Amino acid sequence: MTISIDDLTLLQEVASAGSFSKAAAKLGCSQPQISVRIGLLETYFGAVLFERHRRGVKATPACMMLLPHVTKALAQINDGKLAVQGAPTTPRITIGSLPSLAHTMFSPLLAALADAPIEIACTTGDTSELLKELLDDTVQVGFVLDAPAVAGLQLEMLWKSPIICVVAASHPLANSKNLKLADIVGYRLAPQDWDDECDTLIASIYRLRTVAMPLHKVAPASAARALVMEQGFVSFMPEITVIRELNAGTLVRLNVTDLPKWYWEIMMAYRPGKLQSPAKAMLLEAARTLARTLRPANSHAN
Repeated sequence: MTISIDDLTLLQEVASAGSFSKAAAKLGCSQPQISVRIGLLETYFGAVLFERHRRGVKATPACMMLLPHVTKALAQINDGKLAVQGAPTTPRITIGSLPSLAHTMFSPLLAALADAPIEIACTTGDTSELLKELLDDTVQVGFVLDAPAVAGLQLEMLWKSPIICVVAASHPLANSKNLKLADIVGYRLAPQDWDDECDTLIASIYRLRTVAMPLHKVAPASAARALVMEQGFVSFMPEITVIRELNAGTLVRLNVTDLPKWYWEIMMAYRPGKLQSPAKAMLLEAARTLARTLRPANSHAN
């Protein structure tokens, strides 16, 4: 059996639609044709690619491992087609980020490179997902939490960002100088779920409260930020996720003297090499510049 471009497209569409019939309707063929072709692909790859059930199909782990390569192959084929046809092409690069860092990273980076000869795609995922995508080159540059060394990847620290307490500039506590955690527990609280340490903080808050009140642990950072800015909540979150709002004065950092010193260590991850593509080198340097620009004067970053 040989694999055609149509087979790769078919695999991608079935995985996206979660249904043979929906993929068939989009591709203009019959459901039995889709089913037969997927069966042949499963034989070719030696693995079950989809779990069949009454409501459709679900991509198996084997299929999920295959899909990034299929996407990359189709993109390269399309680039080749454009090149043969004489159409101008622009280098493309995909950057990935934790959902809570997307607000901090994506917009400034795209603005900084708006006039550069480079096309940028953005995606989000947790650290383990992004590291895997970096290894298979689905993502070229990722912004992740500190992780153990991974063979084949360079991890470069951008920030060691403290966990801070923040409120809107209009909040009653905004002008307070020095506070204890006990001074805050009576207000509406929505800490960002930044790590296991968040549960330690929540346990401390419950111990300090004298009356029962709801407490909302939220993620990603954008949800906590919106509750603080729009609904008058107090939040605890990594400083870097709200650094732009702090610099603009729309959010205020509260000095909670008995708050433990917790940190989020943010790394820029990428595959190293002596001959980096110009587009990738440009993006790496733009990220370093952004990190220096946003880094507070008392930052712990190396």
